[in-house]
Amino acid sequence: MQGTLDLEVAPRPHYTLVTVKGGLHLGSYRRLRDGLLEIAADGPDAVIAGVGELDFSAVAPVGVFALVARRIRLWPGIPLALATGTPDHARALREHGVHREAALGEDVPSAERALGKPARRQAEVLLPRGSEAPAVARAAVRRACAEWDVTHFVYDGILVAGELATNAVQHTASAATLRLDLRHGRLTIAVLDDDPRPAVLSPRPRPGSSGLGLHLVAHSAQRWGSSPRWSGGKAVWAVLTTDRRPGARG
Repeated sequence: MQGTLDLEVAPRPHYTLVTVKGGLHLGSYRRLRDGLLEIAADGPDAVIAGVGELDFSAVAPVGVFALVARRIRLWPGIPLALATGTPDHARALREHGVHREAALGEDVPSAERALGKPARRQAEVLLPRGSEAPAVARAAVRRACAEWDVTHFVYDGILVAGELATNAVQHTASAATLRLDLRHGRLTIAVLDDDPRPAVLSPRPRPGSSGLGLHLVAHSAQRWGSSPRWSGGKAVWAVLTTDRRPGARG
């Protein structure tokens, strides 16, 4: 099948269900990959992809599902599961090693049981428009780190949150939301806005000048990135760990 590929999205209480229909081929590979990444960027607890109606006879499925599973495991730190639908699909997915990256189940309930979701702490704060946004973001990080007993993230966390909030105020005209997630011992800080333009790292300014912004984020975080969201706009995010590798782009 070389036709179109459609994604039907249905939010559920503990995950987002994505029913994939059509054919996976060179022309639709990117739509499937980017669609799943954008759905994950909206921040569900997990993503389950129902692939029983997906024809992947033209392209081996390991690439797209393995890539998506690895990326969303890093950020936003959530798991991917596949509801295979048919024994032939399950067999093909296992033969290509997809089960090593994503949980498999024959239907949606069994895929949900296979997720093995780790404990997750999450907080969201609507940021005001204006110069007070960075202070509100920093206060939210201090409060969350104290409540979640991860005060070792406070210093880098308030720096990152302040810079991401400043970036949203300076470069967008939309409302912005700070989202904090703690999972796998990693703290993720993201600012969501309705502007689809990605955040980019500008040439590094001279010492002492303004505009350090995302350079400070990149230096403080293990990884950071700017990801479009399925619901519109983007999330600019950074992952903090106790063993960081500064500057890596997600």
